[in-house]
Amino acid sequence: MPLDTTETDFERDVVERSKQVPVVVDFWAEWCGPCRQLGPALEAAESKRGGDVVLAKVDVDSNQALAARFGVQGIPAVKAFRDGKIVDEFVGAVPPAKVEAFFDGLAPSRADQLLAAGDELSLREASELEPRRADIALALARARLARGAEAEALEAIQGFPDDFAAAGIAARVRLVAAGVAPQAWSALDGGNRTAALDTLLESLSQNGDAAGEMDPTERRDLIRKAIIGVLADLDPADPTAREYRRKLSAAL
Repeated sequence: MPLDTTETDFERDVVERSKQVPVVVDFWAEWCGPCRQLGPALEAAESKRGGDVVLAKVDVDSNQALAARFGVQGIPAVKAFRDGKIVDEFVGAVPPAKVEAFFDGLAPSRADQLLAAGDELSLREASELEPRRADIALALARARLARGAEAEALEAIQGFPDDFAAAGIAARVRLVAAGVAPQAWSALDGGNRTAALDTLLESLSQNGDAAGEMDPTERRDLIRKAIIGVLADLDPADPTAREYRRKLSAAL
């Protein structure tokens, strides 16, 4: 059922709620014929998605400040919010098929749901559904690494040679096989990213590992790629990312 919201409750009902689930806002009025035509299609689209998208309604006559705030000049005006921001919108009584397409663009896909589940079986199914999605491939590769299936991890990312995180995983597999920096991988798998990065940087400055016979130039390049791969998971503005990019640059 749609939620009637007002100027008083809009921040809570729409802006904040959209940080958990997409919210579609219907700016309408009782006297508006096209609004009454569009309303049932919006409600049907919300109902089909089982809570994956929320529908809120704003009566523009009673909430003129809200209408002005969001630049509503004609109604019905429909605006979709995600993460507190407008991500899509349209004006007018569009056909039900277009309403469905609009909602489809907001609701999580089956692949998104499987990615959120996070287990290897779900990730494999997600990869089959959307084989060109790097985020799914990387999650699957990491799940396989967690159980020591390095060859299967490489298989998951083989279609993404230009992805820094994928290249980092490929480099890790080769370094593990050569016995390079084993403490780094244990730290990384344990969630201690900084310890892993410190160990890799220390290994970068060493001539080699006692257990390894890898060419020094190749070894340094693989460690560099592994570090970059770890940093690729961080926001570029993250202080840790900035710090370790500086350290890597100095080490090279």
